[in-house]
Order: sequence, then C-alpha cells, then structure tokens
Amino acid sequence: MENQAPERKPRVFSAIQPSGSVTLGNYLGALKNWAALQDDYDCIFALADLHTITVRQEPAKLRHNTLEAYALLLAIGIDPQRSPFFLQSHVPAHSQLAWVLDCYTQFGELQRMTQFKDKSKKHADNINAGLFTYPSLMAADILLYQANFVPIGEDQTQHLELTRNIAERFNNSYSPTFTLPQALVRKEGKRIMSLQDPSHKMSKSDENVNGCVYVLDKPDDIMRKFKRAITDSEASVHYGEGKNGINNLMDIYSCTTGEDYATIEHDFAGKGYGDFKAAVGEAVIEHLRPIQERFAQYSGDKAYLEKCWNDGAEKAAHIANRTLQKVMKKVGFVL
Repeated sequence: MENQAPERKPRVFSAIQPSGSVTLGNYLGALKNWAALQDDYDCIFALADLHTITVRQEPAKLRHNTLEAYALLLAIGIDPQRSPFFLQSHVPAHSQLAWVLDCYTQFGELQRMTQFKDKSKKHADNINAGLFTYPSLMAADILLYQANFVPIGEDQTQHLELTRNIAERFNNSYSPTFTLPQALVRKEGKRIMSLQDPSHKMSKSDENVNGCVYVLDKPDDIMRKFKRAITDSEASVHYGEGKNGINNLMDIYSCTTGEDYATIEHDFAGKGYGDFKAAVGEAVIEHLRPIQERFAQYSGDKAYLEKCWNDGAEKAAHIANRTLQKVMKKVGFVL
C-alpha cells in the first residue's frame, strides 16, 4: 500500500508589535499560549514591526525593542525549528499584498474600526494614512499564510471580521484564493487587568507604574507591585461580583500555578489579602524566573537571533509568495 503524506495540521498565524516591553498581561493573555499551540497547530509567528510605525518611533529604540521582543519570545517558548518566526518587514509580500487588499477594502469599513478611532484621539497630531489602512496590512499578514485560525482577544474580533470580509470579497470577485480564518479565542487569562485599576486592562501606557508588571521586571519590583495591588474591604479570597481586584489576582495566580478557583479559595480560607498578594507575587516571580534566564542567554547571542529570523523569513516568504503570485495573476498583473 502506498504511503500517504501526513495530513497538515490546521495553520495558526499570530503576530505582535515590538513596540515596548512585554507586560504580564501580554504574556498570560496571549504569548504563554503561543508555545503550547505548536503542539497542535502548524504555527507561523511574526513581529509586526511594520505596524509599529503608524505611531512615530525613535529608530534606535525600535531596533532595541525588536531585538528584545524576538529574544523574549524565544525564551517564552517559540521554537524556530518547528515554527517560522520572522520580522514582518523582512517579507516584502506583506506590503505588496496589503496594497492590493487596500483596493478591496471599503473606506467606510476602515472608518468604523474602533482602534483607529482610539488611536486617532491619542495621537491627534499624527493621524496618518497608515493608521487608517493598517487593518488591510493586518489582513494581508493573515491571508498570505492561508491561516485557519488566529489567536485573538476580545479587542481584535473586529479586525478579524474585516479580514474575512476582504477575503470573501476577493474570492467572490475572482475564485477561491484565500482561506477564511477563524478566531482562536483564549479561555483562561484572556484579559489581565491593571493592578491599580482592575476595571481596565493591564497596559504599558498605564500612568500608574504600579499597575503594570513586565515580564522582565526584577523580582523585588514584581513583589512590590503585587503588595500594592488594589483589592476591596471584604478581606476574603473568593471569586465574585464586585471583587475586580481579587478576581484579577486569582486569574493571575491560576495562570501561573495551574490551580483552579476552588483550590485557591480553599488554600487561602481565613487568610488576609496581604498573604494572598505576597503569594501571587511569589508565584509570578517563580513562573517568570526561567524565562528571564533564557532571555539573558538569547539576548546575548545576536548571531543566533539573526540566524533564526533570517531562516524564519525564508520559510515564511516561501509560503507567502505562493499566495501573492496567485493574487497577482488573478488581478491581471503581468508576471
């Protein structure tokens, strides 16, 4: 009997901007799961450096952030031997397809994008064309690789819906060309909140430095931030309505230890918030320790990082260029 080729796993594409230090929220909400996805999916990962320049960047800082983010994602668990991991700007097909998709994206669709409205308010002095059309580039990122799934948070569903609309519009205008991607919605840890304002998502733009924990924070700084975390006056460790601060700390503790809420409530029954906050801080420190150690190793070996991203770009371009060629041919460009 003739041997059959193994069936390809469903493909996942995911990218993150290298626009600054990675927060605990970024890690627990998304990046922690990237490593695990490699077991069940054919994964392709990228640093979306093209997306970062919709906001003015200091060149030296952008380069530093890109190197740091690449080393950190390797430390978190991306295996470049299993999953192409590259810099978006190293694969020109992203920019080329984005222009074609711009011409299949309606002005009104881009106007309705919530992130465009939000960023326009934050950067009123620089509402540039790239800020307006970057959802088309995001669509190109995904569609180039015929991705079946895209891991997203609640704040990104609108972009994925637009990507599907653009793909359907193109497929209907010509013939089936793009795979319609589906959301791979994260369950646990999907939304880690600020330690100082648990009604808002943890963010590097938090004005209160104690609200945001970074993956590369020193242990003393991590513990200090958790000890100052906002809770409530009830002094009872349990998950419930109106207990946003404790709910958030329980989410973080659960994500870093693997314990469920019932176990956490049992273990801390009769104990005060001070004990719990210290325990959460210690759990985070111990969870991040091996990541920080691997990061120090990778970030000190630039030659290895360059080899990884060059190999990743070569593998990604091989897939991306096949899709781009199909698109160019169907549109009518002379090849």
